Amino acid sequence: MTVKIEKKIVGYQVKKAESNAQDVKTESADTFAPVEMNENIARPEFLLGSTYKIKPPVSEHALYITINDILLNEDTDHEVRRPYEVFINSKSMEHYQWVIGLTRVISAVFRKGGDITFLVEELSSVYDPNGGYYKKGGVFMPSLVAEIGAVIEKHMKAIGLIQTEELSDHAKKILAEKRAEFEAKQSNSANDSDTAFPANATVCKKCSTKAVIVMDGCKTCLNCGDSKCG
Repeated sequence: MTVKIEKKIVGYQVKKAESNAQDVKTESADTFAPVEMNENIARPEFLLGSTYKIKPPVSEHALYITINDILLNEDTDHEVRRPYEVFINSKSMEHYQWVIGLTRVISAVFRKGGDITFLVEELSSVYDPNGGYYKKGGVFMPSLVAEIGAVIEKHMKAIGLIQTEELSDHAKKILAEKRAEFEAKQSNSANDSDTAFPANATVCKKCSTKAVIVMDGCKTCLNCGDSKCG
């Protein structure tokens, strides 16, 4: 672009490209970029931990699952808690080898960062060729690995990594009424001591809980509210 000079030149200065780069650098430094979980983050000396106990019928002893979390962007508006490592301890040595291998792989995925919620679905889809089992509460577990996945899902929900789908108060009220009506009709049959739902309930395909009953020709889950009749 041509500029016409109409006044007398009394001085000059060459503008360096470095000044522009410095301005850009200063501007970017003032803008806070939240730290995301990645494998280059060194393990701090202190981690927040939660321990869960499970007692599957396929194991002689209980398993204790400890998940340690790292706190990112501490004391800022972007503070988040993310899983960093997992340990599984038990008196039983029967599953020791593959349990150690599984925890190392899961911990490595945790430290990679990104969307790690896929782990829940992958672990939950592992089936034991000898058949699954019902844990306390009437929830069906296709394998021990699937129950470990359920614990990880529970932990992720607790720290806000997975959003919990809560039933509305109205839906809970309807389910409570349905359950009371069903139990009144089936008062002569005894309930299973290990489940909070009717003894003759079937497994729900949505939540894997033995809580599906048939009322007025309609299959309804008393746990999650899933219904074939809408």
